[in-house]
Amino acid sequence: NKLDVKVVYDRKGKISGFFFVPTRSTQKIDPPPYAKPERYEELAMKVGRGDTALPATLTMPKGDALVPAVVLLQGSGPQDRDETLGANKPLRDLAWGLASEGIAVLRFDKRTYHPDKLGKINGDRITLKEEVIDDALAALFVLRTQGRIDRKRIFVLGHSLGGMCVPKILSLDHDVAGGILLAANARPLEDVILDQVNYLTSLAGKLSDEDQKKVEQIKKQVARVKDLKLAPDTPKSELPLGVPAPYWLALRTYEQTAVAATLKQRLLILQGERDYQVTMTDFALWKKALANHKEATFKSYPALNHLFMPGQGKSTPAEYEKADHIDKSVLDDLAAWIKKR
Repeated sequence: NKLDVKVVYDRKGKISGFFFVPTRSTQKIDPPPYAKPERYEELAMKVGRGDTALPATLTMPKGDALVPAVVLLQGSGPQDRDETLGANKPLRDLAWGLASEGIAVLRFDKRTYHPDKLGKINGDRITLKEEVIDDALAALFVLRTQGRIDRKRIFVLGHSLGGMCVPKILSLDHDVAGGILLAANARPLEDVILDQVNYLTSLAGKLSDEDQKKVEQIKKQVARVKDLKLAPDTPKSELPLGVPAPYWLALRTYEQTAVAATLKQRLLILQGERDYQVTMTDFALWKKALANHKEATFKSYPALNHLFMPGQGKSTPAEYEKADHIDKSVLDDLAAWIKKR
């Protein structure tokens, strides 16, 4: 399977991020069949202020009525506002699909996608706060300044890592009506990474000596993250994906399931049962953590993968290279939940 190496530099020319991402497809990505362009318009927006403001798109239903609205958050790594992965644009699917159902959607490029917009942020000191949370709060502010947005019905939807951040965002902004977690990890991020590596290597059957060494290296890196002696100056070469130590140290202070259990807002947790990146193990942990939450709703989809797109058998990275769309059943469930009074 083809992967691109994406290197992100800060303003001082130092490497602030190093990621393996699915190769961008040159294939034209058609709109999903449930998108009805005649029902909405798209407006160019900015999230944040000044030189570090992020490019954004507001997909707005046509008409005069007040409408509910959703902020969309991507998964890990540098991601554009559509969350382009291989031949797919899952967040664009959601924006067009939900807007066709009368729901406004704001999506924006991640800050790590624009290294020139990191501002004074030192890439080696970045945490979830700078990567996701601050900009999500800024996006909520932008939505509230728009006419026709029903401020009592503004939601945050996060996919994968973005979903992991949703409970924190709701805990900081109590005026948000609710949160939607799509394939959000309930376990520590390093455990999810190790699980993914073990799964992908299992697909290859018998491992070569070189691949076995890579697996052992990841195991050592994960153990380093859990080591109580982990320090801010620990070399990032000793840590998973080359992510700096301050990022991992900050994650120790955030237990997403525990925060979610304290929330009063409505929650919707959706999971693809064929997802190998965030698995049904995580889904079960969310159910357990939120067993006493009266406003939490759960649903899983047997045929869907991490992108909530259908397939058969074991899911593989190759699926992301095939152009598809978020399944209509997911879109329908999201629209019904958001519109529910």
